Amino acid sequence: MSEMVLALRSLETYYGKIHALKGITLEVPKGQIVTLLGSNGAGKSTTLKTISGLVPAASGSVEFMGRDITREKAHKIVGMGLIHVPEGRRIFKDLTVKENLELGGFTLGDEGLRRKRMEYVFDLFPRLQDRQRQSGGTLSGGEQQMLAIGRAMMTEPKLLLLDEPSMGLAPLIVGEIMKIIKTLNSEGTTILLVEQNAKVALKLADYGYVLETGELVMQGDSQTLRQDESIVKAYLGE
Repeated sequence: MSEMVLALRSLETYYGKIHALKGITLEVPKGQIVTLLGSNGAGKSTTLKTISGLVPAASGSVEFMGRDITREKAHKIVGMGLIHVPEGRRIFKDLTVKENLELGGFTLGDEGLRRKRMEYVFDLFPRLQDRQRQSGGTLSGGEQQMLAIGRAMMTEPKLLLLDEPSMGLAPLIVGEIMKIIKTLNSEGTTILLVEQNAKVALKLADYGYVLETGELVMQGDSQTLRQDESIVKAYLGE
């Protein structure tokens, strides 16, 4: 039986009076890529924000590495090795590429370890090394996404939450980003991937969940979901 890095149990979240998540239960086994799919407004981003402590859960639980983190503060969750790359990249546009990465590694007390992690990120994304003295705001959309993922990898996360990494990117760049995500996973990073691009996500993932207006309506291994045309048409907007 696989070790569960993340387990959500009957998770409920509200925005004011809006019932955003309605009893979400899902699991992310160690070493896998699990994808969370659905249309705009389905609750995908809210799920990630609730996991990472940015939005409080009303009820239910979030367990990370066997520990209940439902009421933990966001900065403490980061320190545990759960890293969230939000929708829209959210890099520091006025800081250089190198400074963005240094901020990503601020929890690492050891300067030598920070340097090693930066070398690792530059190996993953040679373009970032070439542009390390440029401000983040001068990068292309694809390069900004690389920087956002690179910044997250500075701490060697146990679980990486990725929110819409393909959003607004050209198909060629999407392919490049997805290859990097696959590489990270093959090197041992467990990933929960939120994506609107169902075809791309299901090619990458081991397992998938489908959200519709805050409720899980379907789940299964990625091959099963990918081959069922009725599921794709009904829930994934393809």
